Amino acid sequence: MKLLLIEDNLQLQTSLRRSLERRGMAVALCGDGRLALSAWRAQAPDLVLLDLSLPGLDGLQLLGQARAAGLRTPVIILTARGTVGDRILGLNQGADDYLPKPFDLDELEARVRALVRRTAPSAPSIEPGPEARPRWPDKPDYCGLRVDGESGAVYYGGQPLELPPRELALLRTLLSKPGHAIAKDRLFEQVFPGESEVQYDAIEVVVYRLRKKIAHTPTQIVTLRGLGYLIKAQP
Repeated sequence: MKLLLIEDNLQLQTSLRRSLERRGMAVALCGDGRLALSAWRAQAPDLVLLDLSLPGLDGLQLLGQARAAGLRTPVIILTARGTVGDRILGLNQGADDYLPKPFDLDELEARVRALVRRTAPSAPSIEPGPEARPRWPDKPDYCGLRVDGESGAVYYGGQPLELPPRELALLRTLLSKPGHAIAKDRLFEQVFPGESEVQYDAIEVVVYRLRKKIAHTPTQIVTLRGLGYLIKAQP
């Protein structure tokens, strides 16, 4: 497994490289935000570990440029900026995971391996027959939103909403009980099934993104502290 570590702290560079290489990973280094994009292209890594506070070019700007240039390598942000707002900014720029400093090396290794495993191309599979495809409960329209029981797509005004899988799973779950609170842990299970390495607070980022995607509909997602989230008609 080839990693590109973009980090300007020389001590952290050295210790992380040594630790990760002992765990069977090849690690290339870059400590300058201005040079990182070229290094990224040249190294063709399996995964990028990215610090945000870089000389020359901020890590978020670098990530945005990389995604705009078509670099789809999975990225884990490593930074001392640990607020929810910072996580949202990083994930919205195209990061795949976020680990605040200081972090445990065992956790970093687990996240690296899990992310590479999830993003690796899968072997082609046989198309399942109709009986093997999942179905979603048929529900009446809610404020113009309708879940298709066959495909699982969500329609608004007769048109399918273009949503990534996690946001789609969240919206389907909220629409299963409109107007009623759904616990955060149940939503997490539906949005991140079997992904034990994902931080629990990641559901907040998916909610944030979905709110923006359905802002044009007459619905809103409400946060109920200690209870979870619900979808309801806008007043």
